[in-house]
Amino acid sequence: MASNYDPTDFVDDDFQTRPSTHSATGTAGGQRAPTREEVDSRVGDAQQKLAELKRQQEELERERASLEEVRRRQMEFQTGRQEMVHNLTRGLGLLEEAEFTARRDAEQMAKTLGDFRDALSKVEAVHEETWTKDTFNVELTRALTAIENARMEWNTARLKFPVLTGQKTEAAEAGSAAAPKLPLQQLGFGELCKLGLALTWPLTLVAFIALAAFLVALFRR
Repeated sequence: MASNYDPTDFVDDDFQTRPSTHSATGTAGGQRAPTREEVDSRVGDAQQKLAELKRQQEELERERASLEEVRRRQMEFQTGRQEMVHNLTRGLGLLEEAEFTARRDAEQMAKTLGDFRDALSKVEAVHEETWTKDTFNVELTRALTAIENARMEWNTARLKFPVLTGQKTEAAEAGSAAAPKLPLQQLGFGELCKLGLALTWPLTLVAFIALAAFLVALFRR
């Protein structure tokens, strides 16, 4: 008996058209391992980036050092300006006052010099050998007046200028106070004897007392 056989009845269309699971997983789902050339390329890129970062860091360090130097110089400028403004302003005030005092003293000294010359000329102009009996009293009164005026000028000037009385100025006194004392080698024989006596008289006194006590004890025996 003939059968109606169809070959397509045993063919799975899904099996024929769908790729196998193993082949699909191996090609699409997995990632390919990097090659040596790719790794070397990535290492080179990383080294270049590190070198660039290092160069930028060095540039930033140099810029920071330069800015710190500028800041230091600015602070030095500001501090120095304030210091010099203060010192120069104070110095101007002191020097102006000293200049005014010196100019005033110089003017007074110049006037005093003129008065001294005038008084000296009047005193030297007195010639008593030319006096006569008739003019004696008048010339003597005139001479005494000249002497008294000269004395007044002298006494007034002594109060104004200590140098006329032989007094030392403050600078000279400071210099003499700072001068070292003479060493022992420069002292005279008499001064050395006095100094030795001042240093040894306690020992001499003790020796004298001991000698006296010894003599008293000796005579009592």
